[in-house]
Amino acid sequence: MKTVKEHHFTCIIPARYASTRFPGKPLAVIGGKTMIQRVYDQACKVLPEVFVATDDKRILDAVVSFGGRVIMTSHDHRSGTDRCSEAIDKIEKETGIDLDVIINIQGDEPFIKPEQIRLLMSCFSDESVEIATLIRKAGEGEDLFNPNQPKVVISSSGDALYFSRSTIPYFREADENEWSYKHPYYKHLGIYAYKKETLKKITLLQHSSLEKAESLEQNRWIENNFKIRTAVTLWESLGIDTPEDLERAKEFLKDFD
Repeated sequence: MKTVKEHHFTCIIPARYASTRFPGKPLAVIGGKTMIQRVYDQACKVLPEVFVATDDKRILDAVVSFGGRVIMTSHDHRSGTDRCSEAIDKIEKETGIDLDVIINIQGDEPFIKPEQIRLLMSCFSDESVEIATLIRKAGEGEDLFNPNQPKVVISSSGDALYFSRSTIPYFREADENEWSYKHPYYKHLGIYAYKKETLKKITLLQHSSLEKAESLEQNRWIENNFKIRTAVTLWESLGIDTPEDLERAKEFLKDFD
């Protein structure tokens, strides 16, 4: 009887200070805690090994102040995935741990739920999975046309076929305001998991045409024949991209806690 490998999971939270739309957002305060501490605390509810990977001493000092573990990385990374890849070597050298599967939770996801992290981890019960991410089915009547909320189409096995800022698929036989009632549409949540060897490989790939067109790095992986397994969550989190989102977050917190 074939045995299933039991994977070891480590969380890395990439957090940079110089966000174009919201500089310093990991240090924005929500309900008395910085955003980065809220993300860290949520991850710690599931995983014993959680690290912040940052390029800024202000974020490093903030993480140290609440007792978190933090790794300094380069200023030059274009994505959180690249930052996670650099952090792997430093974490292994510092801790002596041989990392296996990396959970990448963005530093602007303070409302990620433990059950969502566990759902993502469950994808690796299938040993063929190398990369996994979460998606959410859009509700009937929900806005499908916001380009800041990437959409994804999936195969019958749950693997992502394509990610887009456009609304996909285009439903030809109905008006746009009826699409969500006629067909299941999925929105992508920015949380990933990767086997260590796969993470190293995808960060060495040249930036691809589909990635550049959509400004979505996961299309580079698909374009280079890496499969991305998806898992459907029912929970709609609230990522923080702008100062306006921060104000919404303060209201959102009342129901979350």
